Amino acid sequence: MAKGRNLLEVQRRLIEEILPIKEISSEATKERTVTNLVTLHTWWARKPLSSSRATAYAALVPYTIGDESDLSRKMYVSSLANWHSPYDKDILSKAKKEILESNHYKAPKILDPFSGGGSIPLEALRLGCDTYASDYNPVSVMMLKCTLEYPQKFGNIQAASSDNYNSLKYSENRNNPLSSEVKKWGDWVLSEAMHDIGGFYNQGDSELLPVGYVWARTIKCQNPMCGKEIYLVRNYWLAKKKDRDIVLYPSISAKSITFRIIDTKTEKLPDGFDPSRGTISKAVVTCLICGSKIDGKTTALLFRQGRCSQKMIAILLQKRGKSGKIYRVVTEKDVICYNNAHEYLQQKKEKLMEEWGIDPVPDEPTPKGKGRGAERAFAVRNYGLNTWGELFNSRQKLALVIFVDKVRKAYDRMLEENYNVEYATAIVSYLALAIDRLAEFNSTLCILHVNGGRGVNSTFVRQTLPMVWNYTESNPFNPFGAGWPTACEKCTKWIESASMTSGVSATVSQCSATSLPYPDNYFDAVFTDPPYYDNVPYSHLADFFYVWLKRSIGHLYPDLFSTPLSPKSMEVVAYSNMAGGWEAGKLFFENLLRKSFTEISRILKPNGIALIVYAHKSTAGWETLINSLLESGLVVTAAWPISTEMKARLRAADSAALASSIYIVTRKMRKEKTGFYREVKEELKRYLNLRLDKLWNDGIAGADFFISAVGSSIEVYGRYEKIIDDEGNTIRADRFLEIVRTIVTDYAVHKILRNGFAEEISKLTRFYILWRWSYGESNVLFDDARKLAQSVGIDLIKEWNEKDGLIMKEKEFIKVLGPEDRKIKDYEKVENWTRSEMIDILHIALLIWKKGRKDLLVKLLGKNSLGNNDIFYRVAQAISESLPNMSREKKLLEGFLAGKEKISEVISGSLYQRKLFD
Repeated sequence: MAKGRNLLEVQRRLIEEILPIKEISSEATKERTVTNLVTLHTWWARKPLSSSRATAYAALVPYTIGDESDLSRKMYVSSLANWHSPYDKDILSKAKKEILESNHYKAPKILDPFSGGGSIPLEALRLGCDTYASDYNPVSVMMLKCTLEYPQKFGNIQAASSDNYNSLKYSENRNNPLSSEVKKWGDWVLSEAMHDIGGFYNQGDSELLPVGYVWARTIKCQNPMCGKEIYLVRNYWLAKKKDRDIVLYPSISAKSITFRIIDTKTEKLPDGFDPSRGTISKAVVTCLICGSKIDGKTTALLFRQGRCSQKMIAILLQKRGKSGKIYRVVTEKDVICYNNAHEYLQQKKEKLMEEWGIDPVPDEPTPKGKGRGAERAFAVRNYGLNTWGELFNSRQKLALVIFVDKVRKAYDRMLEENYNVEYATAIVSYLALAIDRLAEFNSTLCILHVNGGRGVNSTFVRQTLPMVWNYTESNPFNPFGAGWPTACEKCTKWIESASMTSGVSATVSQCSATSLPYPDNYFDAVFTDPPYYDNVPYSHLADFFYVWLKRSIGHLYPDLFSTPLSPKSMEVVAYSNMAGGWEAGKLFFENLLRKSFTEISRILKPNGIALIVYAHKSTAGWETLINSLLESGLVVTAAWPISTEMKARLRAADSAALASSIYIVTRKMRKEKTGFYREVKEELKRYLNLRLDKLWNDGIAGADFFISAVGSSIEVYGRYEKIIDDEGNTIRADRFLEIVRTIVTDYAVHKILRNGFAEEISKLTRFYILWRWSYGESNVLFDDARKLAQSVGIDLIKEWNEKDGLIMKEKEFIKVLGPEDRKIKDYEKVENWTRSEMIDILHIALLIWKKGRKDLLVKLLGKNSLGNNDIFYRVAQAISESLPNMSREKKLLEGFLAGKEKISEVISGSLYQRKLFD
């Protein structure tokens, strides 16, 4: 393997010197709320197109001094990140031209070995690169083909040679023939399916179209004196609107429960009825008839034993050609219609099993949902839903099976009409992805979207498979929402968008990143977003789609769909349910990640650049990544945090999950043999001070600031094969990072206090300030909390769970308590308070202020000489500014700080205490 070049021999790229991270972050988070690649197919932790485009450009063009100012370069990169830049020929042309010029007028070869949802290679393709994309998961590979290969090959007729189209069949619209063909055959499938099973949805009313069916799972009350059926509902909302609410009201009698619909615009809710309180919460069930409760373990056991059922309760309808929904309770006719669908499913299953040689309803097992990592998110097995087919009711299964059958028949019809085989395969691939969308929005894990929208939430509102008690079944023929027409429309719109990226398709393949099928020194750059430990259990989630793709187009892609479920043996994810538990899973991940980086280093040209996106919230995960990079021969040359997540996402609500992804720039370089600790440490301080100023001035804060600083510091550490101290001991990465954390901590405290006297405050107060600034009020993994405490000289173990203390440990998490959460007794007896910690006194002051005892407040602060101490108020102000607006602690601090001048005056003796706050 050829060695990389020395650092001094390599021309720096734009991304190694400047990057407008504020502007890119703004566009990236905005993109999450507008139409993008997710409209084609769900994939998890997909990176935004805007940040992928801007960072790819910045990694491919050189940083030059004198040609253009840093400001103008930043402005251009910002414009490239803008959501409309793919439609601006001038902006894109300039980017393509500069990339070509920087690579001797030859399109640079770019690889993404963890392509996933395809954002990164799509933007490389848009920038004119010779793009290669691969992934280990077959579902991902199918999406990549439909994003990077088929649109460019068959959709962009103007960019391709006419010879490529001589043997292909096209619809009349030749502007985008692939899009037209997908629409044509999508309409054919719809018509055929409607003829076959449409009667199981339409009730004969030509004006009203059923768009959703509300169901509840049921179990019997375990009270021997009752035994009545309990409808398991989380809440009774059908719609929550500005001017009215629509609820499902349970009428309780001694024998049973019946339902009626109440529209609060015309009828008042009965006294004492709260629609938000259903019969089940965290699997604990309450019987409405007798009041008995069933604990969560018993609920799960009843489901596993099959002692459960489900009942249709209500139907959502929509007038054709009009907006707004109509709600009604289920009738006997509705139940008969469903039962007929159930019987027809049994007939179709037997017939199609003979034709396909496989059970048309997926009988492959769902994930076990065991362990300590992300795989715990699969709760369905705990309730007896042991196969993927069991995540659908009979009518949902029938619909999916029929649409699969019609898509297979569409392919046969195309060949009969002499379509080119590859072209026909491309067309039905999009139809297969449309079936995936039907499944995603029509499983028994879909809940009603009561605040508006198109009726139901996706199965994957979060990257989990939780148990859902009351769900909503969609009508697959619904043209307004979660039906086949919308699924096909999403595909055709994406084809039209993706066709504009390039006239040349990418090279898409299925392989593990640990063994790449390319020669040494082959690629100019690698841009990739590897998995983060156990953050996303990709293969287990993807199996939801894999089982349907295997049935719809598996025979067309035998190499991709030959296994019962998606392959997992070489998946670079940490799972704890393997032999050896979490530690074995962690080691497995780290080894495979190291192999992947070694492969990236091998196939990268000596002057090449690798951009690796990382977003794991734990510092342990970050350090593993750094160590893996260093051992692979790659050296970090820059690190930038870019916000890629919506602030209000569900996962971030209670945890310290990073709002940013860290874009790590690495090079394949020759290292210096040995560095001497004293010299490297001084070099690190000089370098870090410059980098920290840049990060601070760019508005990077909290956990992102620490992670980015650590990433930047590795450029210094990574230049050497070995660093030794005066006694000849090797300085390992973990010790080096401790030094970095201390430097960053000192810098951050001074900045947070606005260049205040950080050395005058105690270690515990420093810790509290940094915690609030870094994590707010979130729970944090112990190891991350320990490292933050260690950087300010605190032994976390000695501090937690102290009587009336502020640091609490619960399982593997640490929580730092605010004044109202601490169990401080007799805090109004100021004369007995002996602690001198500034943060303790501040918390006592806030509690006394809340009580309105201004006399005690003056007494407390006078006794501790803090009433006139500027640092004390700076600490209070810094904590307040670090907390969100809704924080109770922030509100206390703001109120307290509003009266600080008068407190100071009273303590100074310039006012009488009785005049305080007059």
